[in-house]
Amino acid sequence: MDRQTVNPTRVRDYLLNLQDTICQAIAKLDGQTDFREDQWDRPAGGGGRSRLLREGGVFEQAGVNFSHVYGDNLPPAATERRPELAGRGFQAMGVSLVIHPHNPYVPTTHANVRFFLAEKENAAPVWWFGGGFDLTPYYGFEDDCLHWHQTAQAACLPFGDDLYPRFKRWCDEYFYLPHRQEPRGIGGLFFDDFAEGDFEHSFGLMRSVGDHFLPAYRPIVERRVDIPYGERERQFQLYRRGRYVEFNLLQDRGTRFGLQSGGRTESILMSLPPLVRWEYNWQPEPGSTEAALYEQFLTARDWLASG
Repeated sequence: MDRQTVNPTRVRDYLLNLQDTICQAIAKLDGQTDFREDQWDRPAGGGGRSRLLREGGVFEQAGVNFSHVYGDNLPPAATERRPELAGRGFQAMGVSLVIHPHNPYVPTTHANVRFFLAEKENAAPVWWFGGGFDLTPYYGFEDDCLHWHQTAQAACLPFGDDLYPRFKRWCDEYFYLPHRQEPRGIGGLFFDDFAEGDFEHSFGLMRSVGDHFLPAYRPIVERRVDIPYGERERQFQLYRRGRYVEFNLLQDRGTRFGLQSGGRTESILMSLPPLVRWEYNWQPEPGSTEAALYEQFLTARDWLASG
């Protein structure tokens, strides 16, 4: 593919603006505190800016990170999947966020959009986009799930009718804890290695996914943030957050890539919740709202069909 058609500077500019837009919206939604920013450099090349909101009015923790790292050799997390890229220099850039609310009736969410470019002298560049967003409720609401997946579908439709079902299935498969035999949440979108059509088409898809995150999440927060809750709901939230930790540390490829590539550890592990608990062999009470999460929401479902 013609090197001139690939423009990492435009991708970087979009990602920096997306980080600004999301942080402004989340801070406004929180209404009590704002993000603090740390800029960091990677000795081997690149750096980023990490933004963290803690102990706000709505959000217990929200991290929104931008990173742009580059170097002469790819880390094992990349070459074990794509061994043909060994020996190439690379750039990897993206925005990644995880939001942990105070209220257990407001779901945790994760989103990420990213671009990867590998280059070698006298060889065509190899590039792709990736990303998506997923939702992890503690107490399930059918209309929230329907809205989430309708917005995910809307992000994909201009680029092909097949993309939403394909990326939805990929999300269900990726955000899965095999040692628990359960999904992390109700899914959404996940895609990687996306280089279909030309650069403009693929870049457009990534932008659409990034731009649809706030319309997907903000209405759910606004609907649920004022629901009263007590210690029972809080303890269940902390217990379920343990699944989030297990996935990120045991399964997530992004965590492995970031650590192996010499990224900033504090920024990579910002996705972990500030408080969490584990309990031996805990089981929900039959017929409870906690049991309903497992029985009705943490299952493989076609949410659009059910709506």
